[in-house]
Amino acid sequence: MIFENLEQLKKGVRAAVKTEGGRVEVADPGKLRGRTIDDLIHTAVFSPDPAAKEVARWIIRRAGAALGIHCASIQGLYEAMGKEKAGGFTVPAVNLRGLTYLCAQAVFRTVLKEKIGPVIFEIARSEIGYTDQRPAEYGAAVTAAAIKTGYSGPLFLQGDHFQVSGKKYAGDPEGEVNAVRVLIREAVAAGFFNIDIDSSTIVDLSKPTLREQQLANSSIAADLTGMIRRIEPAGVRISVGGEIGEVGKKNSTVEDLRAFMEIYQEKLHKEGKGLAGISKISVQTGTTHGGVPLPDGRIADVKLDFQTLELLSRTARSEFGLAGAVQHGASTLPDEAFDRFPKTGTAEIHLATGFQNMIYDSSSFPHALRDRIYAHIRSNLADERGPKDTEEQFIYKTRKKGFGPFKKDFWMLPPECLEGIGAEMEKKFHFLFGRLNVFGTKDVTDRFVKPVDVASPLPAALSGKAGQREDIAEEYGEGE
Repeated sequence: MIFENLEQLKKGVRAAVKTEGGRVEVADPGKLRGRTIDDLIHTAVFSPDPAAKEVARWIIRRAGAALGIHCASIQGLYEAMGKEKAGGFTVPAVNLRGLTYLCAQAVFRTVLKEKIGPVIFEIARSEIGYTDQRPAEYGAAVTAAAIKTGYSGPLFLQGDHFQVSGKKYAGDPEGEVNAVRVLIREAVAAGFFNIDIDSSTIVDLSKPTLREQQLANSSIAADLTGMIRRIEPAGVRISVGGEIGEVGKKNSTVEDLRAFMEIYQEKLHKEGKGLAGISKISVQTGTTHGGVPLPDGRIADVKLDFQTLELLSRTARSEFGLAGAVQHGASTLPDEAFDRFPKTGTAEIHLATGFQNMIYDSSSFPHALRDRIYAHIRSNLADERGPKDTEEQFIYKTRKKGFGPFKKDFWMLPPECLEGIGAEMEKKFHFLFGRLNVFGTKDVTDRFVKPVDVASPLPAALSGKAGQREDIAEEYGEGE
């Protein structure tokens, strides 16, 4: 059910959750994990009433906190990895572009089954746009999935590729960086306590020295790190990532890393003495986001440079105390590649397109809906087709942009379709997490990560500040 207004929402959840003084109490966990959480998250995503959406998201987050589900930073674990007090695994970071509530449940079922500690749920700046998922909505969907499956513990939400557009930066440097600042503030308010800054797009390889090539990249990363430190909630040290080489471009080197870090540390010191810097570094070792589709639609083999990845991770730890290197664009790699990441000391691996492909290509996904989405792409995205693209290449590269316009169609698939897709996703998550060696890592994560309950402001509709009836405000409380 989608609650169309606050009155419906109030009546629909009162048996499962109670509120008093701005707090949410879970009166009946069984009912909450049953239909109520389904209704809440569908309202949070699809209600025609903006106030009902906002309140549903607030209830989900506070109910999650009441059940021990807290948005958290992975900083403590990454600091331990940097000191080699923890390791032997690679943290998976999954981008859920569509069916977020369903897919996150598949992740949590695997986490619970295998006692996994660190799994990151992330969404990139570009994905926020074409999947129509703002941070507050994405965080609510993941939290709802945690509630649904009975998970409790830290919830690692991450802003992936909070990227400075090279093209926009060239025309308006301050305006483009400020757009990233605004997004960071929005994400942190939504519980994203892990932020990956990506200003690698403005690395200038035409410059004669590595320092000159990395200067703008390092400076912006330091500026945004300083801003993050000024807005992070009390008791939370947000994990910040940097990036030295744009994915799909020139492979990174140890010399690139050293040049980036030298400037970054200088600039960060000017932002404020003693400020904590980045905890990890994203590098380019031969992958491309989404893989490279061949004319027949198959994905080209990738020659990933594991030797360089290992050297970069080792240098990041030994010289700068970072957790290690981060590998992007990995979800379309062959299965046999994944167990090599823990062996090379890779700190984190980002996985996105492979899950998207599983949804579209699933035998449980209706052909009629897929045909509608592809027809939409042909009609509305024709200008994105390369001059030499075959039909298969064009569709493969653009179908990610079907998730936003058809979001409700995805979420409202028949139960048997959702069940089939969910089972396939769970099987894949289990395989990948096993290869990345994160089974049994709950204890080590709990040792180094201590989440705090960060209060989320009472929605205006419930505080009497949006013209709502007083009895609604009284039932939900005036603030936290």
